[in-house]
Amino acid sequence: MTTLLIISVILIVLLAAYFRWPLIMWSLLIAIVMMAFQISGEIPSTTLTTMWVIYAVIFIPLNIKPVRRMLFSRFIYKLMSKAMPTISQTEQEALDAGDVWWEAELFSGKPDFDVVRKLPAPGLSEEEQAFLDGPVEELCQMLDDWKITHEDFDLSAEAWQFIKDNKFFAMIIPKEYGGLEFSNLCHSQVVMKIGTRSGSAAVTVMVPNSLGPGKLLMTYGTQEQKDYYLPRLADGTEIPCFGLTGPDAGSDAGAMPDTGVVCYGTFEGKENVLGVRMNWEKRYITLAPVATILGIAFKLQDPDHLLSDEVERGITLALIKRDTEGVEIGNRHFPSNQAFMNGPIRGKDVFIPMDWIIGGVDYVGKGWSMLMECLSDGRAISLPALGVGAGKMASRYTGAYSRIRQQFHTPIGYFEGIEEALTEIAGQTYAIDSARQLVLSSLDHGEVPSVISGIVKQQTMERMRRIINLSMDVHGGHAICMGPNNILGRGYQLIPVGITVEGANILTRSLIIFGQGAMRSHPYLLKEVEAVHESDKHKGLKDFDDAFFAHAGFIFSNMVRAFWMGITAARLVRTPGSGITARYYRQLVRMSACFAVMTDACVAILGGSLKRKEKISGRLADALSNLYVLTATLKHYEDEGSNKEDLPLLQWACEDALYNTQYAFKGVIKNLPVPVVGRLLNAILFPLTKPYQKPSDATGHRIARLLLSPSETLERLTRGIFISEEPNDPSGRILYAYQQVLKTSALDKRLRENRKNGTLQADDANLLQEARDKNVITEDEFKQLEHTREAVLNAIKVDEFSGEGWEVLTPKFGESL
Repeated sequence: MTTLLIISVILIVLLAAYFRWPLIMWSLLIAIVMMAFQISGEIPSTTLTTMWVIYAVIFIPLNIKPVRRMLFSRFIYKLMSKAMPTISQTEQEALDAGDVWWEAELFSGKPDFDVVRKLPAPGLSEEEQAFLDGPVEELCQMLDDWKITHEDFDLSAEAWQFIKDNKFFAMIIPKEYGGLEFSNLCHSQVVMKIGTRSGSAAVTVMVPNSLGPGKLLMTYGTQEQKDYYLPRLADGTEIPCFGLTGPDAGSDAGAMPDTGVVCYGTFEGKENVLGVRMNWEKRYITLAPVATILGIAFKLQDPDHLLSDEVERGITLALIKRDTEGVEIGNRHFPSNQAFMNGPIRGKDVFIPMDWIIGGVDYVGKGWSMLMECLSDGRAISLPALGVGAGKMASRYTGAYSRIRQQFHTPIGYFEGIEEALTEIAGQTYAIDSARQLVLSSLDHGEVPSVISGIVKQQTMERMRRIINLSMDVHGGHAICMGPNNILGRGYQLIPVGITVEGANILTRSLIIFGQGAMRSHPYLLKEVEAVHESDKHKGLKDFDDAFFAHAGFIFSNMVRAFWMGITAARLVRTPGSGITARYYRQLVRMSACFAVMTDACVAILGGSLKRKEKISGRLADALSNLYVLTATLKHYEDEGSNKEDLPLLQWACEDALYNTQYAFKGVIKNLPVPVVGRLLNAILFPLTKPYQKPSDATGHRIARLLLSPSETLERLTRGIFISEEPNDPSGRILYAYQQVLKTSALDKRLRENRKNGTLQADDANLLQEARDKNVITEDEFKQLEHTREAVLNAIKVDEFSGEGWEVLTPKFGESL
């Protein structure tokens, strides 16, 4: 009976941990069980007395908070106060930016799927769809990317005027100021479609609608600033740029050497004007060469205390007109052979009045938080749109190319090596489009998910890199020979731009995603840190006690849940979905619990040094990112109508995300500085074996075949890109040939069969003539096949140039400035 009592107590503890009952509840249940055994008289009194003493020593202090604080918390609090590093101002402002959203559910170990499932399927308004079908389509048709990037090094004058006239720079500006006020989804769709025609044009359009003066003015500008600038930005009178990065300050904004000193000066003939005298040097600034209004981030100083008693007022943002005295617009940069306007801007002793500070005096020193707030949604829109557009384009055109290009009398897409590449191209495209659409839905419904936006930017850009590289492999020489007909080469060159800007991927992965995510989204960690740094130590101890013991229960709960789901393969977990989607939802819950355990283990072992352990932080970021991608993939599949034809894509993306998550966990376990903790974690998280494998070859085969022939799945996968079937268009020639090949596929099969049985023996050059002469095909069929052959040759041809007229690009580029 004693054994039964002990087992009963253990079961209560485990059940309480799994279902996260409050401490008082399972304390009472244990007491009731012990009383029942005492009444039964089956257990010796000495044993019961011992157990009651143990119970009293453990559970009474834990449930009576003043006692708990006196016996336990105050000692832990003192220890943590010495060990816990302080949070810098820039770190705090980054933590305060944006909202906590789905990432908090993933950190919880027990995600509430209603948080994402309640969001409606993304959709465009009639006005937005009309803009995509009208002006966006028309702009795409007038863009010649080779001419833009190789001959003119700029968009045509016609394209520039069309962009201004149709308010492409005003997609986010409210209608009351003359803007279009489109949804974030529409903004993304516009950039994505243009990007499939010209990366340079897409970047030109996206920058004014992303992190820049327009967004900052809408969010923080004074009414006078909004009334003056927003209508001028909307109609194209003003072209904006924003300068943050400089030679000495990239990722480390705190090292920014650009300064502004509060003083009195002369402005527009008026003397004794209170303002700021600025000096700055910025580079890599998109649209700078053509900008009329410059947004500048700088450190404001007030040595004469004209605004307050503080001297160092912090990072501040200002709007400065191009023609202001002391402003210098430098020559152009040439980023990765792209022709979007980009270059340095400098300012020497530039005096501006105080009302040129964005938001006015009230927002002095708040520049970093303003930037983080705007960046937290901006980077979730524009760059992911480019990445997804590249994936959709690669899926459509590399699939078509693999169908029309033959080797050994067989379309290359039927070879397993090419099939493997096509599989990943399509699977990764499905995954990143899912990630893009979910974050856009959240933005359009009022969320500002700063951590998720970093995840989406980093994941889409990394996966785009993989997609484009695989597409280059499949196209081979067709992709590496630059010229008017090459639709992949410039996209390949554009990859580093997307990887680098709006938070370089290495920085985002190793420092931001998990570093900010853990502090912001963990249910207790930030509360503990704030309690430790609380100036009122009595309040700090009280808050710390509440957070610390809740955290301890949270850790124990997730350990129990992770282990139980490990030995049961999470089969008993109740989740949304049915069939295969329910299975993936269950595995998502399991990996969320594992992630929570792993997070707390790393925080406990590494403490404040975790933010310097960037390899471990990066792996945890990989796990969190893939759990988000898994969530988004399930949501996307359901939003699309749960089409069974799309199941291979769902399976591939989900299994890839689970495998990547497992791989990240294994990497953390292997590299923890305390090996015994790693072995313990491995036993808890993966008690039986590694449960996840890469997607199977059978799944890959089904996906590859989806790219080689028309289907509704292919249409859904590549929806939203610019499509041409004109035989003389760089991309249209491939789809035109593809259509001709499909039309004559039955005839082609007849030729192969007759060749196989010996009826036809001529070589490829004379095969059609022999088939016609032997009545294997009719005259009309001969003409059809001849036309198809010509279309294919046109589609697979590469550009060639004469030896005359070759010029060094730099002089010509310089002349275009």
